[in-house]
Amino acid sequence: MKRFIQGEDRTQATLLPELLDDYVADTNPVRVVDVFVDELDLVQLGFEGVDPAATGRPAYHPAVLLKIYIYGYLNRIQSSRRLEKEAQRNVELMWLTGRLTPDFKTIADFRKDNGKAICKVCRQFVVLCQKLGLFSEALVAIDGSKFKAVNNRDRNFTSAKLQRRMEEIESSINRYLVALDTADRQEPAVAKIKRERLEDKIAALKTQMQALKEVEVVLNETPDKQISLTDPDARSMKTRGTGIVGYNVQTAVDAKHHLIVAHEVTNIGIDRDQLTSMGKQAREAMGTRGLTAIADRGYFKSEEILASHEAGLTVIVPKTETSTSTAGGRFGRSDFIYDAERDEYRCPAGQTLTKRFSSVEHRLNMDCYYNSSLNCQPCSMKTQCTTGDMRRIKRWENEGLLDAMQSRLDHAPDAMRIRRETVEHPFGTIKSWMGATHFLTRTLDRVSTEMSLHVLAYNLKRMMRIMGISELMQAMRA
Repeated sequence: MKRFIQGEDRTQATLLPELLDDYVADTNPVRVVDVFVDELDLVQLGFEGVDPAATGRPAYHPAVLLKIYIYGYLNRIQSSRRLEKEAQRNVELMWLTGRLTPDFKTIADFRKDNGKAICKVCRQFVVLCQKLGLFSEALVAIDGSKFKAVNNRDRNFTSAKLQRRMEEIESSINRYLVALDTADRQEPAVAKIKRERLEDKIAALKTQMQALKEVEVVLNETPDKQISLTDPDARSMKTRGTGIVGYNVQTAVDAKHHLIVAHEVTNIGIDRDQLTSMGKQAREAMGTRGLTAIADRGYFKSEEILASHEAGLTVIVPKTETSTSTAGGRFGRSDFIYDAERDEYRCPAGQTLTKRFSSVEHRLNMDCYYNSSLNCQPCSMKTQCTTGDMRRIKRWENEGLLDAMQSRLDHAPDAMRIRRETVEHPFGTIKSWMGATHFLTRTLDRVSTEMSLHVLAYNLKRMMRIMGISELMQAMRA
């Protein structure tokens, strides 16, 4: 074999470096993990086992297990069994742990028993970023994404899904009973074989039916009329595809450096009630008095925008268009211009709509504006405006907040582009790291812990890219 790079002979004696430290370069990311964990106050963060017991078998220090997990999530190794194997053969992990090799049960129990403390570690890294002055713009983008849970769709039931499944089983049983009658008319030898096979299928379906009836009893007792058998906290959620059973992960991402400053895992499938909560969490994490938050139209809800205003947040959310007039090709609400000084609307034909009465709709105080039907009937634009006698416009008592928000959006036409470029990339990156199965743990608390590790790994990689490894370690030690 000529003209190729040759490897060493396996039987040749070699002189390896005397120090394990020689195998790990000074710019290796594993050194960042080591410095970051060593600088943490594990007692204050709430980790168990920091002070060892006086008797019994010695345990692993929490810092060692935390380092293993952070290293694993940085390198797309989330499974405790795979981390056990890597600790036995991976030189970087040997260096990080001092050649300690905890078993998978010890590794898994650490994540299970220290969930809240691990979430605080994730927030502690954001505090470090805030101290380094990385959040000077006080601008974040908020979004949510659905992540798969450890729960197959066939093991998630709603009332409609359960009823549909029971009807399918009933139909299958009836079909097999007809097939039994047909088999009885065939030759005895063939009929016996078919009968046994069909009777086994019918018995299995009846067993399934009985199990579904037991599920129905539990389902009727749940508040949201939904039950998941594998992960009790997972919920069926709509997506652009066929929908998944999982969790809705909310994030607030810094628009300048694309760091995830706040995140929360919920099992609520819609985003409309999350705007104020995520805005407050982001503001607290960034340590700023004022904050501007951009979100897509899935977050548009009048009550949430009012709550954000009262909390001192500046939000930019596009309005949702639900008007039946616009859908029917007629003038929409935006075609009617509101005059705040006179408290009246001007229609496309130039007529004035004045306030006539107030009412409460969906717990919102609404004012109704319209003109006399005598002015609407002869109007040449009536067919483009309304199908009734007159056009009515309803206005929320705090509609001025929505108008001001729309004005901010009009003056910042690239806001939605900034939102998309800021917040959607982290979701895609983390899902790519997770693989097709997404979460590996069950229940909301443990899934939140798992997500915190993913967010911490993402932020660590971003900071290594922004500052450099040596500079980041110096900042951590400062």
